[in-house]
Amino acid sequence: MFTGIVTDIGEVLALDAARGDLRARIGTSYDVAGIEIGASISCDGVCLTVVATGTGPRNWFDVDISAETVSRTAIGRNGWAAGRRINLERALKVGDELGGHIVSGHVDGVAEITAMRDEGDSTRLTFRAPGDLARFIAPKGSVALNGTSLTVNEVDGREFGVNLIPHTQEVTTWGRAEVGDAVNLEVDTMARYVARLQDWAAA
Repeated sequence: MFTGIVTDIGEVLALDAARGDLRARIGTSYDVAGIEIGASISCDGVCLTVVATGTGPRNWFDVDISAETVSRTAIGRNGWAAGRRINLERALKVGDELGGHIVSGHVDGVAEITAMRDEGDSTRLTFRAPGDLARFIAPKGSVALNGTSLTVNEVDGREFGVNLIPHTQEVTTWGRAEVGDAVNLEVDTMARYVARLQDWAAA
């Protein structure tokens, strides 16, 4: 489990598809001596399992990404390549501060940035969600976008908006976002349960 509070900006150092699945080497500022093989790390909102770690010019860890995950996330849409920067978060530990909201790292779908505009020092982004996920997104609710816990400002059909304060843009990859980017979307788990209860009550 994660909180959607990004703690490092990683960099894709290398990719290898020779094994069938995609293996990615991620550069990080984390102390890899404290990362166990089998640990989970959220990479742009996708929960991935560490299969190797090492040091060199910089610390790194390897993850294997299945073809299913590639096809269902922005990894496939954006085409990860060496040099790409990604949001990282270590798995939540008992006793850690829950600064965002409960995030599983199981991406529900891919949203697209449709508009951006500055509002004071902040930036307002508008996203288009997949049709089957729009019902789970509500004003003042939470979403995880590329692994970042964000508050929804408004919803209009499939489109919804969020504000990014300067701090968020500085400590995540959001400072480099552009219209047309595909982003990993995970809806709030509570919203799923509420929708399920409504469906059950109406049945």
